[in-house]
Amino acid sequence: MKDDSTVLDRPAPSRPSANSNLSQQANDTLALARRVYEIEAESVLSLKERLDKNFLNACDAILACRGRVVVCGIGKSGHIANKIAATLASTGTPSFFVHPSEASHGDFGMIKSEDVVIAISYSGESDELKTILPLLKRMGNTVIAFTGRSNSSLSKAASIHLDISVKTEACPLGLAPTSSTTATLATGDALAVAVLNLRGFSANDFARTHPGGALGKRLLLNMTDVMVSGNAIPAVNKSASVKEALLEMSTGQLGFLIVTDQQNKLAGVFSDGDLRRALDGGIDINTTRITEVMTKGGHSVQVNQPAVKALELMEKHKIYALPVLDENQCVCGALNMHSLLQAGVVQV
Repeated sequence: MKDDSTVLDRPAPSRPSANSNLSQQANDTLALARRVYEIEAESVLSLKERLDKNFLNACDAILACRGRVVVCGIGKSGHIANKIAATLASTGTPSFFVHPSEASHGDFGMIKSEDVVIAISYSGESDELKTILPLLKRMGNTVIAFTGRSNSSLSKAASIHLDISVKTEACPLGLAPTSSTTATLATGDALAVAVLNLRGFSANDFARTHPGGALGKRLLLNMTDVMVSGNAIPAVNKSASVKEALLEMSTGQLGFLIVTDQQNKLAGVFSDGDLRRALDGGIDINTTRITEVMTKGGHSVQVNQPAVKALELMEKHKIYALPVLDENQCVCGALNMHSLLQAGVVQV
């Protein structure tokens, strides 16, 4: 009998890696890119241990600000400053970006004494910022400095200093701002989110600062913004025949019909499904009353509710149209899924 022990003990052949067919240059490129992720992630994580009372003081200064938060920076720091200003503005803190060079040539007039200024310079020695610092101090502005050097001119002159120093840049030449700009951006995000939380900023508040976005439309639009009303409501009295109901339903363009009583209260709804079932039963559309084939009662929404409530109800009960009732429970409008889609309430 053949001894298979040597075969069983032999290690299984290794499976080729995903990059085994790539050239050495390609593998080196991927390795370098992975190292960039590692260096920048380590740089951001190292910031956690430096959070102290200076960060809390910065939050307090922004919360107490009676004006706006002005964010300044030059070069790559300027691009990051612009994003930080946008993040603050969208999360409840009125904020804007001022280019320090332009500030020296007229734009300083945009800054008021009640404003808080966030000045960003990794070296802390940017000439453009150093030029306007004395003016900011003279006006009494609170200056929050983001720098990588605690002994720099900017950090010493600032009211509050946040340390954004990194161990190394991800650029293999050590020249292009990479880890440092990522650390700056993360610090700005941390500050914005902390202030957002302290301010009690809610999803509804966020929607108000983003009225054109999907969230804004979902939270801000009400039934009156999306429903049809008046003569456009596809409705008949419960005394109507099926034929009369079909004529009204065809002109309504919502794909369903609302049936009301003499007080304009909701008696029921009539849909394509109700029509198919009625025809299968062999009814005479001229003599059969709509109340005999409609769905009695049915789901509805209140006129003072946000439009997203209609979407939630439609999705829950797998229906495509709804009557809208006023505070007296009378029919005052109607809408369907297409209405919500057109208004941007439905995300596609």
